[in-house]
Amino acid sequence: MNLTVPDQNITLFNIFGDDFDRFAFPPGIRMYRVTSGHGGESFLIVGSEKNALYDCGMAYCGKATADNITQVLEMLNRTSDRHHTLDYILLSHSHYDHIGALGDILDHFPDAVVCASAKCRSILERENALKLIRELGEEARDQYAPDSGIPIRTDHFRVDRVLKDGEQLSLGEETITAYETKGHTDCSLSFFIEPVGLLLTSESTGILEGKDYVHTPALKSFPDSIASSYRCEALRADYICLPHSGMIPTGLNSKYFEQYRTECKSKMDFVKSLLQRKLSYDEMLDEYIARYWTPIKESEQPFEAFRINSGHILNALLRAIEEEGDTEHV
Repeated sequence: MNLTVPDQNITLFNIFGDDFDRFAFPPGIRMYRVTSGHGGESFLIVGSEKNALYDCGMAYCGKATADNITQVLEMLNRTSDRHHTLDYILLSHSHYDHIGALGDILDHFPDAVVCASAKCRSILERENALKLIRELGEEARDQYAPDSGIPIRTDHFRVDRVLKDGEQLSLGEETITAYETKGHTDCSLSFFIEPVGLLLTSESTGILEGKDYVHTPALKSFPDSIASSYRCEALRADYICLPHSGMIPTGLNSKYFEQYRTECKSKMDFVKSLLQRKLSYDEMLDEYIARYWTPIKESEQPFEAFRINSGHILNALLRAIEEEGDTEHV
């Protein structure tokens, strides 16, 4: 296959060296990276009877992502008399870098059933949310595909099937169970694929950006994200695939979620130190951005998106500090 994939030479996520392939999926599952641009990843899961797409990636590269899916389906002879077959599209949450290409993919696969949480469906029915998705999609297009003029669409966004917590989808011999994992957003879902034991986490339980650093993008609630980490840990997955950063070495499975919770506490302590200095909110936000805007972030998302997310994270940290009753700092 000659798939269109992001240039790996300009991404800095290969933190375990050239000998570790973060998109080498485990034996026992046919799973393909069909991502075609920077931002959220998109994986095609090919079951014994049905196929599912996990997330859609950025809007500016949606047609290339759809072409990648088609190439894999053709290679596997997963076609019908009328069109190539994609049974399900699984949305981890409603952010622009994970669902931006949904319209282009539905143009290619109109019969696919789009699955997401009830909260995700309600978000995608709000015009202000769609407007923000378009605006951030346009900024990503201008950064990663300048002068392309690719239109950023939200007109075909839809959720056909609401997945309840613990609900399963069958791909034949394989099942995918959806788990509500709030924290990053209130609409976040993680997906556990059996019998292989592969957990596709949500951003609520972190992104590995260094051998010893887990980014904690809890935009809505740090207590919820920590609860989600315990829930994911309890599944005892044989393999863990993180959003953006991909597979982690199996040797990290037993300690990854603890590492995430440690970083949550570290970030909370950092914000407490800013409060001790009597900084204004804007000054705290500037300090946060200066500390956490890294080359990895720059290679994977526009600065405006990072700035918006940083404000949400800071707000979530301040709420968590207040809720724990730390009146010395609030």
